[in-house]
Amino acid sequence: MVLGLLAVSVALALATPVSASQGGERKSARDLGVVVGVLPPGPNNAITDVDGVLVGQVTIVAGDSINTGVTAILPHGGNIFREKVPAAIVVGNGFGKLVGFTQVQELGELESPIVLTCTLCVHRAADALVGYLLSLPGNEEVRSVNVVVGETNDGFLNHIRLRPVSEGDVLRALRAAGSGPVEQGSVGAGRGTRAFGWKGGIGTSSRRLPESLGGWTVGVLVQSNYGGVLTINGAPVGMELGSYYLSGAARSPEETNPDGSIMIVVATDAPLDHRNLERLARRALAGLARTGSSMSNGSGDYVIAFSTVRVSELSAAGLLGNEQMSPLFQAVIEATEEAIYNSLFLATTVKGYRGTVEALPLDTTVAILRRYGAIRGR
Repeated sequence: MVLGLLAVSVALALATPVSASQGGERKSARDLGVVVGVLPPGPNNAITDVDGVLVGQVTIVAGDSINTGVTAILPHGGNIFREKVPAAIVVGNGFGKLVGFTQVQELGELESPIVLTCTLCVHRAADALVGYLLSLPGNEEVRSVNVVVGETNDGFLNHIRLRPVSEGDVLRALRAAGSGPVEQGSVGAGRGTRAFGWKGGIGTSSRRLPESLGGWTVGVLVQSNYGGVLTINGAPVGMELGSYYLSGAARSPEETNPDGSIMIVVATDAPLDHRNLERLARRALAGLARTGSSMSNGSGDYVIAFSTVRVSELSAAGLLGNEQMSPLFQAVIEATEEAIYNSLFLATTVKGYRGTVEALPLDTTVAILRRYGAIRGR
């Protein structure tokens, strides 16, 4: 079988955040009255609300056997190898394949776009990203680049052993990257993922601090593919739906298995160095915990955080001190939590290689949330 003749790659960089699904319209958490936290979102409630950040996606679908894709996050639209940004990576649980981790931690810098994809496609994506960086004007004499590629395992819905992501798919995602609304749900690197036994995917959210606290923006994008006991705004949704880890329910053990992974990408325009970006990234795990994650043995839970302020401009921008971090901590917790909910709420039912993963039933979920007082103004 020649995979190139089967895979259909569709660029999805700029699209409305609400999509349709089997059985009715899918809506974001906020559109359904699920308001997380106390801080307001940016205009798109997306990672692209951080000025300069771009997102590009390619979804790869072929019949019922291939469901995967690529999601690329660019800190800015220039040559990132020449205009590096400060960054940090935090590991919640290390059962994963994250290319480029050690140099980011050693130097505190990001010199490539961040690419998310499926587990067995990581190295093909990394090779494509190396080629992309080497081809940029000004990089003709470059002999070493540190690319960052993360993953989650979509092997239930995707014939992952075929490694269906190509160099062209990665390049299309990078070239399609744009600002504005970000497509969410069963798209890009989230096409074949699942979370809490339901269809997971790509989700995003943002928070903006008041001017009195700096006016900074924090944006988060997630690729959700993990499990535990689903909790939404404090309501025990997984328990009410009868589908949760250690439930002993009639659903198969595979459906309630907490293993999987999540990639969390955090962006901010606040001038932060590596140390405080690492502190910020750790708080994203608090947002993950609020959703009911077990961070189980077989789950790779990673946070990649960066500031859009160039490394060369960081000192002049005026680094934020420790005492200024707490509002940003609150922002990243809230944005992470809501991004995860959006990855579930906007995901559609997908039929795949080993079976079908149903989308979270929104009507039933909203009824549960109302009963627990987890929906505002409705």
